[in-house]
Amino acid sequence: MAPPRAPSLRLHAFEPRSTANGPGVRAVLWVQGCTLGCPGCFNPETHHYGGDEVPAHEIFSRILALGDPVEGVTVSGGEPLQQRRAVLHLLERVRVETPLSTVLFTGYRWSEVARMREAAALRGCVDVLIAGRYEQDRGLGRGLRGSSNKTVHLFSQRYTLAELDAVPDAEVMVRADGKVVVTGIDPPVLYPTPGGPCVPR
Repeated sequence: MAPPRAPSLRLHAFEPRSTANGPGVRAVLWVQGCTLGCPGCFNPETHHYGGDEVPAHEIFSRILALGDPVEGVTVSGGEPLQQRRAVLHLLERVRVETPLSTVLFTGYRWSEVARMREAAALRGCVDVLIAGRYEQDRGLGRGLRGSSNKTVHLFSQRYTLAELDAVPDAEVMVRADGKVVVTGIDPPVLYPTPGGPCVPR
């Protein structure tokens, strides 16, 4: 009998070094696909089904290759828990094979996550879980919470709430090819200036 095929993630983007998606310098992956449809979501382009199918072990290799500057891994989306098998496979490897910390964002409420068959396994390999739908009329934009209804769950002693509150609300990065990447829990909206680069609103 052939061994089971390694799971793949539908990946929207991978950022090797971010300081606005959790404590310290972090590798961040945004998965592709979300059916929750929160009005006002900052990442609507991650909602549709699609994205690049990338084996979880390849993403793990990318993370390993980043070396010492990276303190941890953050998984966001899209909706990571709509790809639970592959996300769990990746996070379990990170937990067992590296000293890196893990942060997971989900639009599911904690009560929904707790009913998932994989809930115990997730608790075992996630340091920080940010849970709950984004609610536009309860916008917060700090402490890794986009809206005030979201809940923070610390499953280890790796971080404190004060350390999460100290994470920058946003970052703007300019790649060598001129591409501008804007990320964080309260990212600015960029507008092109006549004859010049994009600037924060």
